[in-house]
Amino acid sequence: MALTFHGNGDPRTATDQLAEAERAGARLTVLAVGEWLDAHPRLARRILDGGHELGNHTMRHLDICSMDAADARAEITECADRLRRLTGGIGRWFRPSRARFATEQVAELARRAGYPHVLSYDVDSLDFTDPGAEEVRRTVMGAVRPGSVVSLHFGHAGTVAALPAILDGLHRRGLRAVTTTELLTR
Repeated sequence: MALTFHGNGDPRTATDQLAEAERAGARLTVLAVGEWLDAHPRLARRILDGGHELGNHTMRHLDICSMDAADARAEITECADRLRRLTGGIGRWFRPSRARFATEQVAELARRAGYPHVLSYDVDSLDFTDPGAEEVRRTVMGAVRPGSVVSLHFGHAGTVAALPAILDGLHRRGLRAVTTTELLTR
């Protein structure tokens, strides 16, 4: 199964979550917002150097599916440019901002930008609503299955606090958190 994180928010909590995952032998997929990368450029290398995966979650995290084609294309390509500048590549995955699924237009624009796969998820932790650590843990563990892709967010205290219990619960179920590439290209 894959734990995916929206790359945005407090860089200290992001670093803490990466370290916690590494202690547990888990690898994450981080879909970074371009403005976040601009503000915290060292995190791009930190993510990759920790064995995690880095992808594109648009430049400004706006409602990409309601944009016209030119604006949506800019959201995708500007973030891809940040990723390329910081890491040498654009990453393998694109996830639309503020949407679980991409529209046909957004998926086509992502393909043209070099992303053959638009990433969605089947488990929404709802952690961005700040329900608290126990509710985040309960939501994830109640829905996760082998092959699941879980949506989580950096920058939320409840997610930071829930991650050790989630990782422990996955381990007890015989599930291992791997990058999305490892999960979907086996």
